Amino acid sequence: MDMTDAHWRTATRSSNNGGDCVEVADNLPGRILVRDSKDRAGGTLTFTPDAWRAFVTTPPR
Repeated sequence: MDMTDAHWRTATRSSNNGGDCVEVADNLPGRILVRDSKDRAGGTLTFTPDAWRAFVTTPPR
């Protein structure tokens, strides 16, 4: 997957977790990318926009 145009930002809710930060790139058509800011080469999760919306709006159990 080509991620060269991804514009990464630290997720809003990550800033209060004492360094446990997640980065999100949501500028690519049809996909949202998520990675660990401490291990950027460790892998990337890919969500469709609908799956991402469900992920961020579903309350924790």
